[in-house]
Amino acid sequence: MKLLVTGGAGYIGSVVTSLLLDAGHQVTVLDDLSTGHQDAIPAGAGFVRARVHDAAEVLDPTYEAVLHFAAKSLVGESVARPELYWENNVVGSLALLDAMRGHGVRRLVFSSTAATYGEPATMPITEDTPPRPTNPYGMTKLTIDMAIAAECAAHGLGAFSLRYFNVAGAHLGAGADLGERHDPETHLIPNLLKVASGVSPEAKLFGSDYPTRDGTCVRDYIHVTDLADAHVRALKRTRADIHDICNLGSGEGFTVREVLDAVRQVTGHPVPAADHPRRPGDPPTLIASNARARELLSWAPTRDITQMAADAWKFTQNH
Repeated sequence: MKLLVTGGAGYIGSVVTSLLLDAGHQVTVLDDLSTGHQDAIPAGAGFVRARVHDAAEVLDPTYEAVLHFAAKSLVGESVARPELYWENNVVGSLALLDAMRGHGVRRLVFSSTAATYGEPATMPITEDTPPRPTNPYGMTKLTIDMAIAAECAAHGLGAFSLRYFNVAGAHLGAGADLGERHDPETHLIPNLLKVASGVSPEAKLFGSDYPTRDGTCVRDYIHVTDLADAHVRALKRTRADIHDICNLGSGEGFTVREVLDAVRQVTGHPVPAADHPRRPGDPPTLIASNARARELLSWAPTRDITQMAADAWKFTQNH
């Protein structure tokens, strides 16, 4: 199958591209390299340096599907500069849908997010949980989901939106190791590994008085390779005229201190940590139900938090 992967030079997009190539697909990556890395694009994939807005110049009727990862994704930045997120995420995605329609490409897998749900009061979060995003990043992703649903109903697109929670780990041994290289880095495990590597003096734990088993936030984590596998499965299961939405998560959560303990275990480093006040808007617990993904994709995560930390640590040591 001939495929276009937008944002394929990024953390998740590059791992998905690697699995697609392993499955025998012909892949072209479209990425403007604003946050991605050209050396993360797996060998064997074509590459076009361009914005998602310019997809019409890359697509043609020989393409059979698009996997769409190109997006700005920093929550704090989206609050400070929402205009960037509406223009890049929404305008760019609408241009992509126009290009797909114009060239007759009728299959799409979209990288959505748990941020569309906001801060629901009941757990686990299912696809029927009302979406109430609390920041422009989540708002733009929900807007794209709605545009995709309308495109499916009106023009016969078959699409999956995959909403995932905290992605971690690294994809190793695939010719080139693929892991997190964000700047700035906002994710917990890479920041803990910076302490283990001697880059940072100590970790910051935001909030130690939540109503959880050890006072720190509970979050659902998923290994990036498991996540990528779900995208490959979704590609095979798109249905004309149907917009399917699936949460991707473990169905259970880990506290910040439990993640810290996993990092200490795999690194053998004490990883000193200091408690800091809660960050505004951080809910105590966010856990996903993955029942629909099990049903529609025959998918379930296979790697635990220790494996995520271990693979991320190997990637950090090698880079």
